[in-house]
Amino acid sequence: MYETLPLSFRVGFSAGSDIAPEETVPAAVPGNAQLDWANAHEYPPYAFADNFKEFSWMEDVYWIYKAEIPATEIPDGKRVFLATAGIDYEFDVYADGEKLLYQEGMFTPVELDVTPYVKKGFTLTISVYPAPKIPGRPADRTQAAASVKPPVSYGWDWHPRLIPSGLYEEVRLEVRPVAHIRDFETRYLLTDGYRNAEINADVRVSQAGGTVRWTLLDRSGAVAARKEFPAEEENTAAAVLRDVDLWWPNEQGEQALYTSVAELFSAGGEKLDEKRQRIGFRDVELKMHPRAGIDAETFPKGRNHAPIQLMINGRRIFCKGSNWVHPEIFIGTITRETYEKQLDLAKDAHFNLLRIWGGGIVNKESFFELCDEKGILVWQEFPLACNNYEGTPHYLAVLDRESQSIIRRLRGHASLAIWCGGNELFNDWSGMDDQSLALRLLASNCFRMDPMRPFIPTSPLFGMAHGNYVFRYPDGRDVYEVMPERHNSAYTEFGSPGMSDVDILRTIIPEEELFPPKPGGAYEAHHAFGAWAGDTWLCPSTAEYYFGESKDLEELVERTQFLQARGYVAIFEEARRQWPVCSMSLNWCYNEPWPSAANNNLISYGGRPKPAYYAVKESCRPQMASARVRRFLWKKGDLFSAELFLLNDLPEALPALRVKAFLTLPDGRRELCVWNAPEVGPTGNRQGPAAVFRLGDYADCTLTLTVEVEDRPELSSQYEFLYRNPGHKKPDESKALNQ
Repeated sequence: MYETLPLSFRVGFSAGSDIAPEETVPAAVPGNAQLDWANAHEYPPYAFADNFKEFSWMEDVYWIYKAEIPATEIPDGKRVFLATAGIDYEFDVYADGEKLLYQEGMFTPVELDVTPYVKKGFTLTISVYPAPKIPGRPADRTQAAASVKPPVSYGWDWHPRLIPSGLYEEVRLEVRPVAHIRDFETRYLLTDGYRNAEINADVRVSQAGGTVRWTLLDRSGAVAARKEFPAEEENTAAAVLRDVDLWWPNEQGEQALYTSVAELFSAGGEKLDEKRQRIGFRDVELKMHPRAGIDAETFPKGRNHAPIQLMINGRRIFCKGSNWVHPEIFIGTITRETYEKQLDLAKDAHFNLLRIWGGGIVNKESFFELCDEKGILVWQEFPLACNNYEGTPHYLAVLDRESQSIIRRLRGHASLAIWCGGNELFNDWSGMDDQSLALRLLASNCFRMDPMRPFIPTSPLFGMAHGNYVFRYPDGRDVYEVMPERHNSAYTEFGSPGMSDVDILRTIIPEEELFPPKPGGAYEAHHAFGAWAGDTWLCPSTAEYYFGESKDLEELVERTQFLQARGYVAIFEEARRQWPVCSMSLNWCYNEPWPSAANNNLISYGGRPKPAYYAVKESCRPQMASARVRRFLWKKGDLFSAELFLLNDLPEALPALRVKAFLTLPDGRRELCVWNAPEVGPTGNRQGPAAVFRLGDYADCTLTLTVEVEDRPELSSQYEFLYRNPGHKKPDESKALNQ
């Protein structure tokens, strides 16, 4: 890192970019202007009830950041640069009232030489414009359809309307040598069956002269390759590395990371600058599933299932994971520690892919560094979602610059697997198609700047599926009934909702509203009602259908969380059982940016796992016994049936095993069947027999199905179902009636 000069900002609002605010308050950088103002003026917690509405006026003012920079002596051979990875969203930069930069777009970095101003001292002003909106549009996500501002902040079915802006990334005054490294990037191509790597390290320097040394260090820190050459403004070091250690996703192999180092030396041998980049050698492709192209040689040729099966280093893998949303509304408060806590949970849940949904931000650099380390593949969408992004010249110009900045920043990460144009753009409410100029532009930039990484225009495409998002469908069927009838190539969004824990609810819902939950008020503000349709995401009618009326809040929460967990077990495992036609299972959603009352998330705000997280963790074990049961609710006389499977996501075979199925009933544990299962090959499934049992006359209870693997208890699985028998009479009641 370069030496930096002290920099302290204050922030206030005004009616124009060049109008001084009447009042300023201390600004946290990284941070967000709205939060700074609210903290300084002791606003009530924005997550409680509907307090977030207190921020609504902040959308429509200019936020003016100011910092006083004292006169500073700068040594000969040094320059001072104002540098930041991004400012949210549209802004001007001034030095003593002189405009240095205007920019629209929060993902393009800023780098300005401010040496003359620093030498004499100056006032640095960064003026952030009001949130971009399309005039005449209703106050919803469509207001963002002419900008690259993430639309989620304008209100979603799990996110309040609260639009942050400001200095969300670190802002620095960097003292650099006049001769310094401007850009450094290491590119490679795997050859010879993924054994060798042809490497090109590109080093751009601010001025020619001196020497550039490029070094590649292996995982132990030993030198794997080195080149040294006279420094031109643009330089490339080429090398061939043989027998490389490959980078693999979580549970598919090790996450081998090399370190690529560029050093710049003066003519006299003084080290002037150094930059480092971690490299994971891996190859990624998107393929059609093996049964997709059966009729490809017949005419007329047309659309078939879109390629969506990931192949890493020549190996087809099943992708298990979730849809990631940024973990804070005020994105300036997100830290590496925030990311790491939640990514550790994802890795522990056996996830190997996170879809970064197009309605939210492009995450900070530390997110991708951690994904590289933990083996979490990233499906990265550009900031387009559920809107018709018309290809006006102004919008396309901003999208062009922003997308190039995003691609340039992320393409060096081993974890980045897929580029995607955005979320749900091919439908009647968005109205885009593959001829839309915005998507053609994104495809062009991705191909030109990152040709070896797959690009798809949107999710879902033909063959893939989004939805459904509830446990019990409007037609009365549940997920256990519906999922076995579906045969999609990828389930890239699906949900099963559940409430937050009671102690969380007490921090966001006024005491008098806590129970019973009702539409309107704080519950609706926190997406328990009317979030998507009707009584979603709380779905109290579903809980009542299965369990009857809840006596208190604790019981209602327990019941909705139970259903959420059971629903996710049904979907995750059924998707895995449908391999190789199905290649992905990604629920909506993983996390949340504020505490909701009810949501489809696996972990609550702040990184607290819900019961559903632990259920999904069990269902994503790389090797396991599984059972397809086609109904959740059972009654007297039903023929209970469970189709047995062995699932194997690993590149190693699962040997022959002995599997038993048991059903626990009120009158004891019944053995249903024994299966002498043959070997299951690498990344494959094995279907076994169906275990069946005629259900008798019992009181209402929970049925527990156990699929037990002899000598391998870690592969065994357990499932819970409901049995309801309103006509059942207890023995003493029957005796009394007979008398």
